[in-house]
Amino acid sequence: MVVQARRADIRARLADASRHVARVLLAGVIAAPLAACSSTSGTMFTLFAEPGKYAFHSCPQIADQIKSWTQRQQELKSLMERADQAAAGPAVSLIAYRADYVAASEELEQLRATAREKKCDQDAAWASSTVIR
Repeated sequence: MVVQARRADIRARLADASRHVARVLLAGVIAAPLAACSSTSGTMFTLFAEPGKYAFHSCPQIADQIKSWTQRQQELKSLMERADQAAAGPAVSLIAYRADYVAASEELEQLRATAREKKCDQDAAWASSTVIR
């Protein structure tokens, strides 16, 4: 009887813990897009990238960094897509790769904003296809 009571207690605790983990993950999934949309006084809100980090970089240094972070972002996206194909893949993708992917995206945003401020020659991929008349 005591063993059965302990097993039932352990099962109840595991169920409570799994519900708690699910709530925390859900809160994170809901909060991340909302946090990404917020901005204060014209400055970009970032969780991982440091604003002004590239202020003293030259245009060639910024271009090298953009190339490096773009490759990292593509690598992480590939890993996330591959992980999503497994049974527990979305959870693994969220835990293992999502934060790094967001960090890479934020670094790229910072780099591109700095490149625009410094009026660096931009890659054709960034340029607008709209003609000003």
